[in-house]
Amino acid sequence: MTYQEALDYIHSVTWKGSRPGLERITELCHRLGDPQNKLKFIHVAGTNGKGSTSAMLSAVLSAAGYRVGLFTSPFILRFNERMQVNGRDIPDDVLADVTAHVRPHADAMADAPTEFELITAIAFEYFRREACDIVVLEVGMGGRLDSTNVIPPESVVLSVITGIALDHTAFLGDTPEAIAKEKAGIIKPGTPILFGGAHPAVGSDEKTEIDYRAVAEVIRSVAEAQGAPYAETDHHRLSRVSCELDGATLSFGRLTELRISLPGVYQPYNAATVLTALELLEDRGYPVTEAHVRQGLTSVRWPGRFEILCRHPLVISDGGHNPEGVDAAVASAKAFFKEKIYLLSGVMADKDYHLMVRRMAEVAERVFTVRPDNDRALSAADYASAFREEGVPAEGFDTVELAVHAAMDACLKQNKALLTLGSLYMYGEVRAAVKAYTERSPL
Repeated sequence: MTYQEALDYIHSVTWKGSRPGLERITELCHRLGDPQNKLKFIHVAGTNGKGSTSAMLSAVLSAAGYRVGLFTSPFILRFNERMQVNGRDIPDDVLADVTAHVRPHADAMADAPTEFELITAIAFEYFRREACDIVVLEVGMGGRLDSTNVIPPESVVLSVITGIALDHTAFLGDTPEAIAKEKAGIIKPGTPILFGGAHPAVGSDEKTEIDYRAVAEVIRSVAEAQGAPYAETDHHRLSRVSCELDGATLSFGRLTELRISLPGVYQPYNAATVLTALELLEDRGYPVTEAHVRQGLTSVRWPGRFEILCRHPLVISDGGHNPEGVDAAVASAKAFFKEKIYLLSGVMADKDYHLMVRRMAEVAERVFTVRPDNDRALSAADYASAFREEGVPAEGFDTVELAVHAAMDACLKQNKALLTLGSLYMYGEVRAAVKAYTERSPL
């Protein structure tokens, strides 16, 4: 099997069953010899922030000398990003080899696995072959019935829930408490659980419409029922926070002047959860030194999170794709820019995009809308109309490239910054369009 054949096979898998739950991934892993049972995991769930949190944890543990697997979704530029060892994507030939090994087992199942279940099994087999000391395992959606939750309780070193917001309500429930209960399904008997809590950077509880005390109580009650020690990130331990477009400096408890390379005013709060998790991991047999913490936080890279794609004109990309994620990006825009900016955005039709538009209108002077390359995407015309209803001039474009080039032209003429915000599905296209623009018109 070649690399391209592996990708074609993975993406061609269709849903052939209607039963919810972990039956398919359990059967597939059992056919493979249960590779997940031979690994140790940090299991990370949450509505927002779980990708950045997972990346920082992986970077610090890698700096400390552990062999660290990292499983995330979705990928940004290449599929291989979804499974890494010590910060390196799975090589093309290895992905092909592991997929060829998994395929006959998946094909032999009467109830075929979903695409995400197949990818999860491939990742487990890869990490087993790589003899990882620990795997930072990001949940795909929810927690209780997510395919990553097939991992056995004894294999989980720490469970983390970064935060709760209203997203995927058709699957997870239509209240924050219901969503919290689904995500709390990753909690294992006797294994510590860390809740990231509210991020002050994204606004007040009233603005985000989340009662974090009620959410925390749901998670705490599940932890108590499982006999799992409950911990919560104490954001009051953060001090001397200074955010710039190329990262942030912060102090956390006795650790002073820490530098993180991830921009966005929300990242120090993700870092606080990471630093709390590292304290818990030390008690679980995974110690790290202060030097390792500094090295890891400085070296971590995570694209699409208030990332600078171009400096003239200034183009920033952020993957905020639900109300809380948009709140975080808007808070960063307000912190870094004294006046309103231009916005380029695309969104899924099943999101609460009217609420997101109201949030974005707070910082947007002009908007360029696109339709992400996804069946669930909202049309560019309908999206532009929603902005105009909020009093913000907006125009829809047929392609991402046309929108990016028109927006960058306008930014140069008006000396404006451009924030591209919305679905991560369009990140690759936006990045390619920005690159094509700068190559066409070197500045």
